[in-house]
Amino acid sequence: MNAAAAEALTADPIAPGRASPKTLDAWANMDEDEPGEFVDGNVVEEEVPSYLHESVVSWLVRTLGIWGAPRGCPVFGSEAKLRVMRGRGRKADVCMFASGTRFRGQDAISRKPPMLIVEVVSRSPRDVKRDRLEKRHEYARFGVKHYWLVDPDARVFEFLSLDADGRWVDAGAASDGKVEVAGFDGLVLDLDQLWAEVDMILEPAEEDEIIENDDM
Repeated sequence: MNAAAAEALTADPIAPGRASPKTLDAWANMDEDEPGEFVDGNVVEEEVPSYLHESVVSWLVRTLGIWGAPRGCPVFGSEAKLRVMRGRGRKADVCMFASGTRFRGQDAISRKPPMLIVEVVSRSPRDVKRDRLEKRHEYARFGVKHYWLVDPDARVFEFLSLDADGRWVDAGAASDGKVEVAGFDGLVLDLDQLWAEVDMILEPAEEDEIIENDDM
């Protein structure tokens, strides 16, 4: 790995002075209300989700769950811990496992790769770097077959699939309409429905700006 790539895969540690587990298993068994992901012996900050972010995540969990349940494909939200590579543990926004995948009930971390991971990209440069560079690399190494990136501000879905050589291949992008995604027979993503739900839940941006100005 060259110096630029190594720098891209270096995460920011959580606040100095905070006790940090030194092993992946210790991180996996931290209290569930303890935030952070595990990178090379350090707990690092995870994104602070907005209501926009969580609205999209909730829709994805519901939509994928409806498709996955009758097929035996478990779907989990952002607290499911994954051992993505040696010394690295991540918590994806949404992950779905292949049909028939089973877990031991007391396990705190999965060493089995999901067939799909979805990350809803937040605005901060650190979060964009993490989802588009660090996690993209880690999920490929882990053996995740499909990786979706959702930009809720631009309202764009990007679909990536892993090829036989372990490299991501662009499988298309979409922002509206009903989308059938390769590799998920019978799954239809109604993006118009998603954005309509988001608009119903969230205030228009202009109102948010007025509120912020009034608080100054």
